[in-house]
Amino acid sequence: MSPVQNVLVLMSDEHNPKFLGCAGHPFIETPHLDRLAARGTRFDSAYTCSPICVPARAAFATGRYVHEVGFWDNADAYDGSLPSWHHVLRQAGHRVASIGKLHFRGRPGDDHGWSEEILPMHIIDGIGDVKGLVRDNIPVRKGGDKMAKLAGPGESTYTQYDGQIAKAACQWLEHRAGQKDPKPWTLFVSMVAPHFPLTAPQRWFDHYAAMDLPWPKLYAKHERPHHPFTDEYARVVDYDSHFQSKADVQRALAGYCGLVSFMDEQMGRVLDALERLGLAQNTLVIYTSDHGDNLGARGLWGKSTLYEESAGVPLILAGASVAAGAVVREPVSHVDISATILKAAGAPELPQASGHCLVDLACGGVPSRPVLSEYHAIGSTGGATMLRTGRWKYCHYTDHPPQLFDLELDPEELNDLAADPGHAERLHQCHSLLLQHLDPHEVDRRAKARQAQLLMGYGGREAALARGDLGFTPAPGTAAAYN
Repeated sequence: MSPVQNVLVLMSDEHNPKFLGCAGHPFIETPHLDRLAARGTRFDSAYTCSPICVPARAAFATGRYVHEVGFWDNADAYDGSLPSWHHVLRQAGHRVASIGKLHFRGRPGDDHGWSEEILPMHIIDGIGDVKGLVRDNIPVRKGGDKMAKLAGPGESTYTQYDGQIAKAACQWLEHRAGQKDPKPWTLFVSMVAPHFPLTAPQRWFDHYAAMDLPWPKLYAKHERPHHPFTDEYARVVDYDSHFQSKADVQRALAGYCGLVSFMDEQMGRVLDALERLGLAQNTLVIYTSDHGDNLGARGLWGKSTLYEESAGVPLILAGASVAAGAVVREPVSHVDISATILKAAGAPELPQASGHCLVDLACGGVPSRPVLSEYHAIGSTGGATMLRTGRWKYCHYTDHPPQLFDLELDPEELNDLAADPGHAERLHQCHSLLLQHLDPHEVDRRAKARQAQLLMGYGGREAALARGDLGFTPAPGTAAAYN
């Protein structure tokens, strides 16, 4: 890697990695991210540590997997008690700022490691989605109609918030351009789009609504594969039952696509400012999302599954030390981001971090290794763990049958090989490899013990159910989005 650099980390929320022009999507418009990929490297097999917001962001902050840090669900947020890459940078004398969504605990006295937090969004009341702590006999969540009902043209508090974030990021960069910092700075800019509600600005919604948008993969009821884990999630978080017509589905697709292009536009404002201010040459830029979105594939909406649409994330690096126009197929993880940031900035390593510098991974300087993604949250009665090793993707469920996919021959995950006798040995090998990294049943017990403890502290099961369902975290300064 070239001499120490500034680092700009751009994060969206719920961006399905397939919905990116540079990833080969046939019609999505993401010109700013496409240009970033053209001058940098795109990682084609990148994964979140958990396909749901709060644990994904805790792992992203600490550079460690969910089972290593123990922030399990949307009511168990990062509180600054474990070291993060932001703590390391600040302690080493770097300015390290965040602008936008963090989804940390955010209670008075919590120190998340930033030099400054600008327009932060944390979990509501420092408590979050308490109902998600219920892991047995799970009732159907209310408000599932919001996915279909709110899809359409217009402005939401989230699109307004993202506009404010982009403006604040440009202003922050303008201020830094006029300063002589003793050490490189790092800026984390985190937007909410394309996270639902699927309300997209009029011009972007109209752009996609005018198209005959293709039907989601395996969406017809007779096409949908059935696995007890995803069936339970679909029952508890019943988004699809509220889609009554093709028009409903088309509105949701147009809303999501419109939000992706809107998000790209806001990221473009920040990237243009970086270039205009003469900062681009000495800044490593990282773009990713906290997790993906199923977007109707297999009849599933939202995240919370281990399919590529949900557990996969877009990931682009660009800077002086990064190959231009390259694509890396080797599986990588969000745990690799912290090592990348700290090495670029010339800061010490993060203690106990699990990842490797992505620049080193891209040039083959790190041996191939498996990566993980975990889920211990809303709509699941048992833990789910994905292991990706080479072409193989193995999904272990503590109380359901496993899944096995050959992503080289079957990138759309249409053929689950787990029950195929011809792949029994491969299944065994993947399971043995997983056990080298964690005991999924021990992890499941530990997650549920922590959740039971938190649940009791909030008054128990009935109190959690009475609190209601949090449809989505409100933007700062707006009312809570409870059902």
